[in-house]
Amino acid sequence: MAAAARRLVQSLIILVLALAMATSKRALASDPDIISDFIVPLNFNGTIDGSFFTFTGFRGIFDQAPKTLKGSKASLVEFPALNGQSVSYAVLQFPPNTLFPPHTRPDATGLLFLVDGSLEVGLIDTKNNLYTQKLQTGDLFIFPKGLVHYQYNSDPQLPATAIAAFGSASARAVTVPPAVFTTGIDDAILAKSFNTDVGTIEKIRAGLTH
Repeated sequence: MAAAARRLVQSLIILVLALAMATSKRALASDPDIISDFIVPLNFNGTIDGSFFTFTGFRGIFDQAPKTLKGSKASLVEFPALNGQSVSYAVLQFPPNTLFPPHTRPDATGLLFLVDGSLEVGLIDTKNNLYTQKLQTGDLFIFPKGLVHYQYNSDPQLPATAIAAFGSASARAVTVPPAVFTTGIDDAILAKSFNTDVGTIEKIRAGLTH
């Protein structure tokens, strides 16, 4: 009986710890819930009317095609009315043969809607399974929160345009190559990690920093 009681107590402790960790992770990786309809910035001195809820930063972005990958954001920084609303937006413009390298978004799930052109997309789950898809205009693709993913316009002539919606007002992107090769990790450690030599690591690092 005593042994059974101990097992029950141990199970309860494990359950409580697991719930606490899950709650902590949600608190760190998600926007907090708010108890008001919306949040007015502390330094806001204007009138709360329709313009407060309007973002005009995307005007004119399609007037000239960019020569490199361009991401235009409407996040908490650019659009303060998003504070507490757990949503943000971005317009991604891909010239021909351009790549958004593998990256993660630790704060939010991403939903990508392809407006024009085609995109090759992929994501990697926590079991290292790769899921890829060739998107056509009008397709929608979801990138689960925290998973490594990428987008690539492989067309040599036609651009592509996509709209991304995120489940956070501040959806940070952590791009994998710079995070690994440009943050000061010793070359010997990277060479061993990738089963290669220091010279190769130095070439990769040089390509990312120039």
